[in-house]
Amino acid sequence: MSNKRGPMGHGRMQGEKAKDFKGSMKNLIRHLSAYKISLLLVLIFAVGSTVFSIIGPKILGNATTEIFNGLVSKVSGGAGIDFAKVGQILIFLLIMYAVSALFSYIQSFLMTGVTQKVTYQLRKAISEKINRMPMKYFDGKTHGEVLSRVTNDIDTLSQSMNQSVIQIITSVTTVIGVLIMMFSISWLMTIVALLILPVSMLLVSAIVKRSQKYFKAQQEYLGHVNGQVEEVYGGHNIVRAFNSEEDVVKTFDETNETLYKSAWKSQFFSGMMQPIMNFIGNVGYVVVAILGGWLAIGGTITVGNIQSFIQYVKTFTQQVSSVAQVTNMLQSTAAAAERVFEFLAEEEEDQTVPNPVSIEGLQGRVSFDHVQFGYNPEKIIIKDFSAAVEPGQKIAIVGPTGAGKTTMIKLLMRFYDVTGGAILIDGHNVKDFNRSELREMFGMVLQDTWLFNGTILDNIRYGKLDATDEEVKAAAKSAHVDHFVKTLPDGYHMVLNEEASNVSQGQKQLLTIARAILADPKILILDEATSSVDTRTEERIQKAMDNLMRGRTSFIIAHRLSTIRDADLILVMNNGDIVEQGTHEELLARKGFYAKLYNSQFESVQSA
Repeated sequence: MSNKRGPMGHGRMQGEKAKDFKGSMKNLIRHLSAYKISLLLVLIFAVGSTVFSIIGPKILGNATTEIFNGLVSKVSGGAGIDFAKVGQILIFLLIMYAVSALFSYIQSFLMTGVTQKVTYQLRKAISEKINRMPMKYFDGKTHGEVLSRVTNDIDTLSQSMNQSVIQIITSVTTVIGVLIMMFSISWLMTIVALLILPVSMLLVSAIVKRSQKYFKAQQEYLGHVNGQVEEVYGGHNIVRAFNSEEDVVKTFDETNETLYKSAWKSQFFSGMMQPIMNFIGNVGYVVVAILGGWLAIGGTITVGNIQSFIQYVKTFTQQVSSVAQVTNMLQSTAAAAERVFEFLAEEEEDQTVPNPVSIEGLQGRVSFDHVQFGYNPEKIIIKDFSAAVEPGQKIAIVGPTGAGKTTMIKLLMRFYDVTGGAILIDGHNVKDFNRSELREMFGMVLQDTWLFNGTILDNIRYGKLDATDEEVKAAAKSAHVDHFVKTLPDGYHMVLNEEASNVSQGQKQLLTIARAILADPKILILDEATSSVDTRTEERIQKAMDNLMRGRTSFIIAHRLSTIRDADLILVMNNGDIVEQGTHEELLARKGFYAKLYNSQFESVQSA
C-alpha cells in the first residue's frame, strides 16, 4: 500500500512491522567482514586495553595493603610505611594505565575507520540503487522518506555501530577478566556478588523486550517527519497562497506527536536501565563490604584485597549495565540497518539484456503495436494504443487531463514497461535495448524545468558531459539563449542557485532546450511549456524548439492546440486510447473529439 503524501504532507503511518533483528545483523556483519584484519586488530587492542585496566585495581590494592601494614607496623613500633615500595607500585600502575589508554586510542582509531568505510559503501550502494529502481517505487514514497535512508538511518547506523562493536568487545573482555580477578581474591565473595546478576538480567531482558519496537518506530516516523518538512518547504509558496499554514502545522503536529511518543518511550526505557543497575550495584557493595570485613577479621584476605574487590564489583556492575546499553544500541543499529537493507533489497529494473540491440545507425522510426498498460495490473488505463511514426516526423499527443499523454512518454522511455503489446524503435522492441543506451536516444524538454546548483555552462553541458565550451555556446545560440547569457555579470560562468530563481521561467526553459540541442538525440520529447511566459519569450522558445526538432523524430505533449497545427501527425487521446489520428486539417474536417477540443480552446481565447 502506498503511503505517499500530497503537497500538504498528509498520510497515514504504516502499522508496526515485524522486526528481523537476526537478518539485519547478519547483513551488517557481512558488510563488516570485508575488514577482517582491521577488526582483528581492534579486537587485539581492545582486549589489551581492557586487560591492563583490569589488573590495575589489584595492583592498587597491593599499594593499599602496603600502606595499611606500614601503619600497623608503625603503631607496633616498627619501621612504618615503605614509601619506596609504594612509589614503585604506583609508577608501575601509572605505566599500565598509560599503555591501556594508548591501546584504547588505537582500537578507537581503527574502529572509526571501519565504520566510516562501511557507511561510505552503504551510502554509495543506496545512491547507485536509486538509479536502478523503477519509477513506481518513487511514486509511492516522499522524497524525505527516501533521503532519510541516506541521512538519518546511515548516520544512526554509523554512530551506533562504532560504539556498540567496541563496547561489546570491551564489556565481554572486562566481565571475564574481572570474574577471574574476583575469584583470585575470594571465591565466597565472588559467589555472593554474582547473586545480583540474575536479577539484573531479568530486568534488562524485560526492558529490552519493551523498548525494541519503539526504536524501530522512532526511525520510521523520523522519515515521515523529514518527508513532510521537505515537501512543505519545497511548496511553501503554494501553502501561503492558499492560507494553509494552519493545516500544515496541524498535520506536522500530528506526525511530530507520533514521533515524540515513540522516541519518548524508547528513550524512557533506555534511561531506566542505569538507575536500576546503580541501585542493584549499591546493594551489592553493601553486602560485599560486610562479608569482606568479616573475612579480613578472620585473616582470610587483606584490607587491600577488600578495596580491590569492591572496585571489581563496581566494574562488574558497570559492565553489566554497559551490556544493557549495548543491547539498546544494537536495537537502534538493527532498526537503522533493517531500513537500509530493505531499501537495498527493493525490486530493481533490468538495466541490461542479453545481446542488446545497438543504437548506432537507428533512424528514429517508432511504432506502438496494440499497447496496453496499467499502473495497477487490475486497472488497465491504456487499452489498445497503435500508431506508426516515421523518422523526422513531428508527432503531437493531445487530449484532456488524465487521457494518458504523459504515460505514453514514460512507456516509450521504459520508465514503465507495457503490460501488453509492444513499442518498437526501427523494428526493435524497446525491451531489447539496454535501458541506459535506449535513453541515450532521447532528449527531453519538460514543462517542469530542472537546473542544478552550478554554472550556466555546467547546466547546459549536462546534456553532453564531454562537450567543449565552444559546443556549449553553439547550442546556446541555437536555443536563442546566448544573447541573454552574455548580458549576465559572469556570463556562462554565472552560478544558478538551488532553485534557479535568479533567472526567469522562460530563460530556464531556453537553457533546458540548449541542453537538449547539445545532447543531439535521435528522438525528442517536448512537454509544451510556454503557458507561463510572455508573448515575446514564447516566440523565442518556439523558435528554439523549431531548431531543436529539425531533422529529428519529435513527440510533443500539446496543451495549446494552436501550437501544433503544423504537426505531421496528431494523436488524440481520451481515457487511455487513441480515439483519432491525422493532421490538423483532417481532424477538424471530421468534426469529432479533436474538433471539439480545438473549438473549445479557440472560443476561450476569443472570449478572453
